[in-house]
Amino acid sequence: MRTLRRSSHASSRRARRGTALLAAVMAGGLALSGCAGSTDSGSDGSGSAEGPITVACGAMEDLCQAWTNAFTEKTGIQATYVRLSSGETVARLASAKDNPEFDVWHGGPVDGYGEAVNQGLIEAYASPEAETIPDEYKDPDGNWTGVYIGALGFCSNQAQLDKLGVDVPDSWDDLLDPALKGQISTAHPSTSGTAFTTLWTQVTRLGGEDAGMDYMKQLHNNVLQYSKSGTAPGQIAGRGEAAVGLVFSHDCVKYQEEGMTDLVVSFPEEGTGYEVGGVALVAGSKHPEAAKAYIDFAISADAQNVGQTVGSYQALTNPDATTSDKMVDLDDINLVDYDFAAAAEAKPALTARFDEEIAAEPKE
Repeated sequence: MRTLRRSSHASSRRARRGTALLAAVMAGGLALSGCAGSTDSGSDGSGSAEGPITVACGAMEDLCQAWTNAFTEKTGIQATYVRLSSGETVARLASAKDNPEFDVWHGGPVDGYGEAVNQGLIEAYASPEAETIPDEYKDPDGNWTGVYIGALGFCSNQAQLDKLGVDVPDSWDDLLDPALKGQISTAHPSTSGTAFTTLWTQVTRLGGEDAGMDYMKQLHNNVLQYSKSGTAPGQIAGRGEAAVGLVFSHDCVKYQEEGMTDLVVSFPEEGTGYEVGGVALVAGSKHPEAAKAYIDFAISADAQNVGQTVGSYQALTNPDATTSDKMVDLDDINLVDYDFAAAAEAKPALTARFDEEIAAEPKE
């Protein structure tokens, strides 16, 4: 399996790819972190930061728990989380806009955060910790700050590919091979930010929505099923239920480390999309000072280093965070010029088209 690392020389290239806002979608399960009582002390030991707070968390379940546990241990502020995909987070925030159930949104592609900004569901917060984060990884208006980066890749089961007589894919066109009929696992772009990244990647690399949709129609014939969660296709491939899963590469690395040793990571040579995972203050938070303390913590190097303790190897945005050779080096792969603001704007209509023109249609 190819291991991935993040280069210290990548920031200038990534800066040219621009900032902005990203895409979003839905799935979920609930869990509570281990926690202590609330406190009147902020994360820096000054001011008032009463809890408890509830975090809408878009990362892996174990990482959500590790983040909230670490925050509670550091500050004494009680924190619980609900694990949601980004589409579901936007839907939950919208449905409870007048009486928010969450205080913070942490994790998941920031194109979803852009959709939430458009609906008035999150509000700006200029965290002092954000000053250390490169501009390309934060919203210029302070609505969100990026805490990690992930590259979209192919998570393939080598044993299944060998049975099919198919090489490890290194091209989007490779996924259209008739030998892979029923062997591609991907999530639904209406419910998964990962899957919307896949869809918007096709729009970007092929030059328009119609061309992108045409590719997805062709891919539809090889798709086993559309999962709700964006991380599920890696597990499906790891269990040998499909030959290839479309996920962010760090998720595939995590599953391989957890014992799915047939998995291999590859990237399409024509170019692939990527995510910036964010953190943001929910509009109307009932505990805004505690929520801001959590955001300060999430942006910090200490919090970003938590991921590696549970096998999550996203590249990190804080220059002081610890790197690993298992983190993706964005200079080693070809990234499309992914416009996060355009993706967020186009998402509602484009996912509706996907529902009508692709997901509802029978496979050939």
